[in-house]
Amino acid sequence: MTQVDRGRRPPLNCPVCNERLALTRLSCPACDTELSGGFASCEFCALSNEDREVLRVFLASRGNMKDLERHLGVSYPTARARFDSLLSKIGIDRPAAPSPTRVELMEQVARGEIDIEEALKRLESN
Repeated sequence: MTQVDRGRRPPLNCPVCNERLALTRLSCPACDTELSGGFASCEFCALSNEDREVLRVFLASRGNMKDLERHLGVSYPTARARFDSLLSKIGIDRPAAPSPTRVELMEQVARGEIDIEEALKRLESN
């Protein structure tokens, strides 16, 4: 019986032309049965080990972004950006957030989340 090395990951792209490789062969390590053909690959297979860990922690915490922030040891915005990047890699892009209203910007200033200069910049860019 052959052993499968769980630490190695197959390449995603062709080393010659850099096009995406197709999954065409599967084998059973227990009985050496092989199947050939065109198979769809998993959307999570292209994720790096680091991205898989982010996803695992997020799912284990039932979607709690604060838990993800603590696990990664980064600020909330950084954790959010990492998670948004992960979503993009698996084809789940979030729609752009609507521009904040003047009232929302003033509330952010009052809470100390942004300063007045930042609020003015955001008003000018709308």
